Amino acid sequence: MFNMRSLNFYLIIIGAILILDQTGKYLIIKTMTWGQSVPVFLNVFHITYVRNTGAAFSSLQDQRWLLISVTSLVILIIFSYIIKRYKFESVSLLVSFALIIGGGIGNLTDRIRFGYVVDFLDFRIWPVFNIADIAVVTGCLLMIFSLFKKERRDGK
Repeated sequence: MFNMRSLNFYLIIIGAILILDQTGKYLIIKTMTWGQSVPVFLNVFHITYVRNTGAAFSSLQDQRWLLISVTSLVILIIFSYIIKRYKFESVSLLVSFALIIGGGIGNLTDRIRFGYVVDFLDFRIWPVFNIADIAVVTGCLLMIFSLFKKERRDGK
């Protein structure tokens, strides 16, 4: 069994994000053609198959090896930190890191396999994104919240 102070807890979060992300992308690749868009709520939310060769908001287009290198390095650094500090850091900070790692591995997997990231969640007012992106953004927001909370608690 594990608890929130167990390394297994964070590995399960990473694995769950990776499975959800890759399953969603697999279903999109197998059931849609590139560029196809299916309205779920017309002009509000569509499932749209997009291939992103860049990073956030399509920045750094066609910089595959740079993005693979940087993402791999960040994942290794954060994962090393979790392994060394999981007994001492706040649960919320470690969960934020697990979310970032899970999402990072999801998009890294696409980049290595395909040379691009599969995106499909399309709210029409925002660039198309995927489950890994949700995990990374949520993890970053939780990390900021956790660090501010720690700073207030430490009286800094």
